[in-house]
Amino acid sequence: MAAKLKKGDKVVVLAGKDKGKEGEIASVNPSAGKAVIEGVNVAIRHTKQSQNSQGGRVPVAMPVDLSNLALLDSNGKATRVGFRMEDDKKVRFAKTTGETV
Repeated sequence: MAAKLKKGDKVVVLAGKDKGKEGEIASVNPSAGKAVIEGVNVAIRHTKQSQNSQGGRVPVAMPVDLSNLALLDSNGKATRVGFRMEDDKKVRFAKTTGETV
């Protein structure tokens, strides 16, 4: 199945502690159905000092379920994603505006 959300998409969080926050997708894990968004769902991880890193408390963005995310259209509103054929290519489009993503 084609991916509705991909790396680099601007999204808004629909549910959870970070509801309403916006960000860009840093990575997607389709098999788990989760995505990591920069600055959203941040947890503090305690790391041990090593030769390469300082160590201490490091903020890390944790994965968010794809069902709790919605793509932002050109107007900055949450939208659903649809698929259509354009010149023998399958493209994604925003359901609210009809524009290709």
